[in-house]
Amino acid sequence: MESVQAIKQRFGIIGNTPALNRAIEKAIQVAPTDISVLVTGESGVGKESIPKIIHQLSHRKHNKYIAVNCGAIPEGTIDSELFGHEKGAFTGATQTRQGYFEVADGGTIFLDEVGELPLTTQVRLLRVLENGEFLKVGSSKVQKTNVRIVAATNINMFEAIEKEKFREDLYYRLSTVDINLPPLRERREDIHLLFRKFASDFALKYKMPTVKLTDNAIQVLIKHRWGGNVRQLRNIAEQISVLEQNRVISASTLQSYLPAYASSNLPAVINTSKAESDFSSEREILYKVLFDMKADLNDLKKLTMELMKHGNTKDVEKDNESLIQKIYGNDDEDAADFKNSIDNPEVISIPEHTSNTDEIITIQDKYHFAEEIEEEETLSLHDKELELIKKSLERHSGKRKLAAAELGISERTLYRKIKQYNL
Repeated sequence: MESVQAIKQRFGIIGNTPALNRAIEKAIQVAPTDISVLVTGESGVGKESIPKIIHQLSHRKHNKYIAVNCGAIPEGTIDSELFGHEKGAFTGATQTRQGYFEVADGGTIFLDEVGELPLTTQVRLLRVLENGEFLKVGSSKVQKTNVRIVAATNINMFEAIEKEKFREDLYYRLSTVDINLPPLRERREDIHLLFRKFASDFALKYKMPTVKLTDNAIQVLIKHRWGGNVRQLRNIAEQISVLEQNRVISASTLQSYLPAYASSNLPAVINTSKAESDFSSEREILYKVLFDMKADLNDLKKLTMELMKHGNTKDVEKDNESLIQKIYGNDDEDAADFKNSIDNPEVISIPEHTSNTDEIITIQDKYHFAEEIEEEETLSLHDKELELIKKSLERHSGKRKLAAAELGISERTLYRKIKQYNL
């Protein structure tokens, strides 16, 4: 078994971070077997190196190795690309075509961005993993294949499973062994080594002297967040190698090539659930407003009952001072009128903006106890509609035309309602 250092030299891997070494060790250990491997890590960390290592160290190394970018193939053609199709299976299928799983029989297939696979294709892939069987598009003949699958993804697979974008059973089939590659910001000691390697390669490619960084520039390089990881670092090294006349790069020069939005090391807070939670939040606010309105109405009923039973005593005013203030706010004139109506209790009217009733309670010389006030009002639309129709008909002495006009409905609709409620 080859050592980690030998594998790094053989495949051109730069770095000595423990997490990177551990990923390579796992690739070496799993290579001689045929179990499926899932390589995880952010975009640009170099996940494509792991399946190459696994294939070259396996007994399949003399057979085909095919890398497939699942995110780059349109959804309508990906089944045909992977599993092949029969002639006439769909418009444009002028001849039978072999898919990757048929071509790579006995070898290894690397499925990059496997999280982008459509759900229908995931079902087909699961069948291949379970028993090595697949069907060409447009065929009913089951075919066999002996393929080693290594997949890679940069998305959070558990979130994808939770959102039903990826099958849970397929995930566990693919990730028999999970190899994670660390992002570049967790490999600080490797950043300058990688830059020097890229700078040397581009100097050789473009036939020009190698660029070098000053000490301050090295510190800027190491402290940068590198959201695009190794791919972004390689891109920056190539830009500087081609564009800069001065081959000694200062910190300010390097900074001009780094995107300003990514210069901070602070983590970004992204609200991924905002769209999903907006509706429920608005609904909760609406419920709260309705319950508050009902509570205010019940408080007003309670105050009215106390006034009817005990009159305008000091205790009643004191106990309900906050409620009166809540109803009238800072409107001194309204509050004074309300207090005067209590001091001279001929008639007490419930203010219009506190409820939807026009009922006026008349108080004679001696206060009469009101009938028991229902604390919990019915919220049934059926009952409310029936009550409104009855009141309107009574008010207009059973004249349907006038009642319908008052209710804002047609006479025909009112007639139908009368029959419905047996009025």
